[in-house]
This record gives sequence, structure tokens and C-alpha cells, in this order.
Amino acid sequence: MEELLYYPGCSLKDTAIGFEESAIYASRQLGIELKEMERWNCCGTVYSLTADNLMKQLGPVRNLVHAQEEGYEKVYTLCSMCDNTLKRSNRLVKNDPEKLEKINSFMDREEDYLGEVTVKHYLELLRDELGWDAVREPVREPLKGLNVAPYYGCMLTRPKEIGLDDPHNPTVLEDFISSLGAEPVDYPYHSECCGSYNTVEKKDIVLKQAGKITSSAAAAGADLIITSCPLCHYNLDTRQSEYIRRENSSKPVPVLYITQLMAVAYGNSDVCKFDKHAIDPREALALENKALKER
Repeated sequence: MEELLYYPGCSLKDTAIGFEESAIYASRQLGIELKEMERWNCCGTVYSLTADNLMKQLGPVRNLVHAQEEGYEKVYTLCSMCDNTLKRSNRLVKNDPEKLEKINSFMDREEDYLGEVTVKHYLELLRDELGWDAVREPVREPLKGLNVAPYYGCMLTRPKEIGLDDPHNPTVLEDFISSLGAEPVDYPYHSECCGSYNTVEKKDIVLKQAGKITSSAAAAGADLIITSCPLCHYNLDTRQSEYIRRENSSKPVPVLYITQLMAVAYGNSDVCKFDKHAIDPREALALENKALKER
């Protein structure tokens, strides 16, 4: 069993626990043990857009220091927001020795970060290091007949310098869906912003966005939507359910994390914690997958 260092981030210990547990299970089926970073802290959630705001870089860089302390050259992420923040901070300090020196001086109780850790998203592990044939191999319950809409959101592919795929025409989620035996659904809003943190103070904006994105996926024939972002999941799942009640609109489209879809295909939906979703996907999965329905 190969051991890889992974950074969970805050949401995967609370609202997105099904994301983490399904990832740990799915990874083991692939011969990988995800070793949680021992001294991780919040990544800061959103990368600072102010070039001289080095205090905002302390959180993400400290995590890279901790990976370095544990002797790892790579750290893997699941949450696309954490991935985005860690990668952008890492790129900043690797390209600017003066900023790195200042950040290291701020963190005088930590060892100096040397700029030698690489941050990788879980999808990059699947696509680039394992390959889709390896992802396909443990499938016990092929998801044939299941139409799945990929949702990239903002963070997986933007900005181009750290994105894991073409920001205008990404295909990694489509390839991922196909590797599990399901059918990827093409729809126009797969990279549309979900509304992000407007969900706190401007909920109506997010309700409309969630309604537009999920309705578009449904109109294209999607049974499910998948994502790797806990905030996107909240907005497309919880806010979608609120939108449907308010608008008295059509049948909801359940939203899953990428590793939950893997766990289902690998034969264990119990680790997915579907009871924590606002829109329970189990009915849609059972209707579309005879093997699951008979279990």
C-alpha cells in the first residue's frame, strides 16, 4: 500500500465528512493510503488578490512547511478551494525569494520553507499518476446508464498557471466519469461560478445561480452532478433544495463529491454519508443502477 500525504482542510472534518471518508475508502481500493498531515491548519480558504499582503500567505505556507517537516515532496488535496489556495501561495514564494524570506522570518517558530513541496489535487493523482485504467479496475458496480454532469466551478482550472486542465475546455471530470462506467453530460454551465460566499449575505444571488446551473444540467439529462468543492456542494445541494421549494420547480438533481461516486462504483455507499446531503442521491442511484437497487 503506497502512502501519500494529504491535506484535508476544514470542511472535510465537518460538513464534507462524506468526501473524506469516501476518498480514504476509494484510495485503498487503488492501493493508496492517504496519510493525513499531522499539523495542518486552515489554508486561508481564499487566496489574497493583493500582491503585498504577505500575512495572508502565512496559513498556506505553514502547511507546506509541515509537509516538508514530515519529509514529503508532494502533498495531495481533495477540496478544490484548498488546492487553489495552497498552489497559488506556493507559486508565489517559489517565484519570489524576497517574499519567501519575509514569510519565513514571520514564522520564527517553524523551520524555513525551502520551496520544494509540490501540491497536487486528487484528480491529478488519478489522471496523471495512476491513469484512468487503474481507476476503472476496482469498479464492482459499473454505473452504466447513469448520466453524470461534471461541475468544475471556478477553482479547479483557474488561473491557468495553476489549474489542472484547460480553463475553457476541461475534460478531466468527463474522463473520470467515463472511467467509472457512467455517461458524462455536456451542459453550458459546468464552469459557471456557484455564487461562492455570497451564500452568507446575498443568498438570493446564490439561489438563482444554483437554480440556473442545476436546471441546465437536468435539461441536458443529468441524473447527478459531481464536484470537488465543499462550498460548491453546499450551494448546489442545499441552496438548490431551497430554490426548488421557493420556485415550486422541477425534480432536484443530487450533488455528489467525486470520491463518493468512486465509492459507489467500488461497491461501498455506506462511507458516503448521503444522509447528510440536503438532496439525498440514493434514490437516483438506485433507479439508474440495477446492482445498487438490488442490494
